[in-house]
Amino acid sequence: MNHTHRHVWPGLILALALMFSFKTSAQTNLTVAADGTARFKTVQDAIMSVPTGTSNNPVIIHIQPGRYQELVYVQREKRYFHLIGDNPTNTIIVFGLYAGMTNLDGKPIGTFHTPSVTIDADDFTAENLTFENSAGPVGQALAIRVDGDRATFRHCRFIGWQDTILVNRGRQYFEDCYINGHVDFIFGAAISWFERCVICSRGAGGYLTAASTPFDTPYGFVFSHCQIIGETPATRTYLGRPWRPYASTLYLNTEMSAVVRPEGWNDWKKPEAHQTARYAEFNCTGPGANPAARPDWTKQLTAAEASAITVTKVLGGPDGWNPAAPR
Repeated sequence: MNHTHRHVWPGLILALALMFSFKTSAQTNLTVAADGTARFKTVQDAIMSVPTGTSNNPVIIHIQPGRYQELVYVQREKRYFHLIGDNPTNTIIVFGLYAGMTNLDGKPIGTFHTPSVTIDADDFTAENLTFENSAGPVGQALAIRVDGDRATFRHCRFIGWQDTILVNRGRQYFEDCYINGHVDFIFGAAISWFERCVICSRGAGGYLTAASTPFDTPYGFVFSHCQIIGETPATRTYLGRPWRPYASTLYLNTEMSAVVRPEGWNDWKKPEAHQTARYAEFNCTGPGANPAARPDWTKQLTAAEASAITVTKVLGGPDGWNPAAPR
């Protein structure tokens, strides 16, 4: 081989590598617009167009303002998908299934078939979006169901009535989100941290949470520096009730308005849960924070106990996941 070929081949290889890297990058930045001005008109079509992402090359789906009335499913194999909206007030994924609807066999579809959005994949991220179930006060109707591990939601809204959010398994991190509903509207067996979120109860006789934490899992739901409000002055709610006996729910440094009942917690007519449920509060403020009225089977944490409860302690797991780390 002559000297010319020696110099040409490395340059050609570099050029080809750059060309393919640009092509790959372009393929993983997709845009959805409900008005048809982008390649995709639906979120689901964009999701289905790419088989998977990687940590170094995530699939970024930019969703333009609009009301996307569709069922969205992020399949198990579609890791590292990011759904990025314009603003949660104008970028909305919504549907209206509810548990009492009947299927083709004339049987109720049930709670777990109602989510507007279902996340089965690990390493999912959503920002600046609203997830909504529009069915209203007709029973169980999920806005979102999450079965994937390491899911992150920032600046998102979750709108529903009963069972708004099902975090079924894995670990999730919610930051600066708004969540509303009436009954058990944050529920499931996952480990979920809520940082600076606004939790809005709708109507009277509600329950914010219904954890089903497994007995061998140290933490379930942790609310840190959150705010609990009501849709109307007449709203009244409990902080939680145990879907399963070992339910774990903690409120740290949370501002509680008068919508929170003085007793705070409900045992769902399961007195045996008094020995197993893990319900606790620390340094909560506002008229709804009433330690003296709380049942004796719940706990007020000491400063030392509360300081040990951190994002990395709760969500870290064997892989050291820390979604709160500076980006």
